[in-house]
Amino acid sequence: MWRALAFLALLAVAAYAAVWLADHPGVVTVTWGGYEVATSLAAGLVGVLVLAVALGFAWAFARGVIGLPRRISRSSRERRRARGYSALSRGMVAVGSGDPVAARRHAGEAERLLGREPLALLLTAQAAQISGDRAGAERAFQRMADDPETRVLGLRGLFVEARRQGDEATARAYAAEAAHLAPSVSWANEAVLEAQCADRDWSGALDTVSRRASLGIADKAAARRQRAVLLTASAQEREAGDPERALAQAMEAVKLAPDLVPAAAVAGRLLSRRAELKKAARVVEAAWKAGPHPDLARVYLDLRPGDSSRDRLARAETLARLSSWHPEARFAIARAALESREFGRARDVLAPLIAESPTRRAYLLMAEIEEAEHGRGSGRAREWLARAARAPRDPAWCADGIVSERWAPISPVSGRLDAFVWQTPPDLITRGPEAPEEPEEPEAEEREEQREVLAAPEPARTAPVPAAETRMPAPEPAPPRTGETKPPQAGEGKPAPVAETKPPRPHGNGLDTSAPPFAATATPVVLPQPKPAEDDASFTERPRRVV
Repeated sequence: MWRALAFLALLAVAAYAAVWLADHPGVVTVTWGGYEVATSLAAGLVGVLVLAVALGFAWAFARGVIGLPRRISRSSRERRRARGYSALSRGMVAVGSGDPVAARRHAGEAERLLGREPLALLLTAQAAQISGDRAGAERAFQRMADDPETRVLGLRGLFVEARRQGDEATARAYAAEAAHLAPSVSWANEAVLEAQCADRDWSGALDTVSRRASLGIADKAAARRQRAVLLTASAQEREAGDPERALAQAMEAVKLAPDLVPAAAVAGRLLSRRAELKKAARVVEAAWKAGPHPDLARVYLDLRPGDSSRDRLARAETLARLSSWHPEARFAIARAALESREFGRARDVLAPLIAESPTRRAYLLMAEIEEAEHGRGSGRAREWLARAARAPRDPAWCADGIVSERWAPISPVSGRLDAFVWQTPPDLITRGPEAPEEPEEPEAEEREEQREVLAAPEPARTAPVPAAETRMPAPEPAPPRTGETKPPQAGEGKPAPVAETKPPRPHGNGLDTSAPPFAATATPVVLPQPKPAEDDASFTERPRRVV
């Protein structure tokens, strides 16, 4: 629209100029070299315009001829760059698809066409990595590290290669250099923080966390949590040697993360040693409300050394009221009641846990109660222990597949900060969909059979006679079977002759015919040997297998 209006305006101006020149005729005279040329004003203007156009074409032609080699060279470079970037693109696709042969070929072509292009060097390094050529990858990354524009990228690659080779010292050096060159690079700061935590340099790790938070690399809430974890780790190390400094760090950690159980536990122990019992109780109670934990219960029950078992039981009941009778509170009450020899109270407290969601810890505590009341090895205690063998596991500190009884600031597997979480360990031993079913053990049937056999009266035995006069009693007459020796007739001292002679057949109890005879019976009664009992308890007191 605006272009059409501008064209119409220029056309109007040109028409006005032509009309003005027609209304004002004139003569233009040019004198040059003894010649004089006279023409009208309109013709002179037309001649000037034609001459200008001709000079423009001549200048353009001259420039084209002069700049032709440069244009040819530039066109060649552009085609070369286009081919290089095309090879680079195909190489990246090959790397992503896991084709090392194509990746190396395209990487070589891209590097030949593009030279020291950062992306070409990166493709060369990645092609060497997927090909397993670690030396080639290191050379490519080292070339990038020598270039100021790609130095951080090269350091990242060298850091990864050093990690893969297990050279932690070299990897830390690369990470520290990258963090110094580019403080906002997240991977370098994380690597430096991990190295400081592995060296237990808690003060340096605190500085790194503060720098990350100030640069905006880490979230504010995550930085507060990490700082609380580092302060707790430092307080645990200083708890024995420098309690004042440890208490200050633990209290700061509690303020940063009130739900951090280890921080509240350390603060509670240190305040208890300083006889600040009310303050210690407030710290532990606040953490207990956020999340009941056995470590907090242990610290709370041991706030005042020398307390009686009943005082500890009353303190455990306070925790139960604060947490609305959380299972951990029930465990604390049961433990305190067991120490005060109130076995009925301990059983009543654990009864809801046994009925609703029993765990291994609940069964073991019930076994301790039975052993404390009835002695070690009692039937009920063994029954609870048998149930505990297959009961679900209790929550524990877990990190990267590791289950630990104690909290730690970093993972022993990956070195990650604040990796331990209080949770139920996963049950890794499971039965597959095609696993054969285990045959049921006929323990109950065998025990019933043994009780019936033991209840039956044992037949009386006669005194053995000398071996020379030993004779088997005459059995009831029965028709002989094929291939067997005919039984002796009643009243005869020796068996009747038969056509086929075979050794005497043993009885069903596996005894030879020369064994002492049984009195008042023709068929001996076989008594199965009962299984040896572990103690004097009856069969009904034996622990059953929990399926």
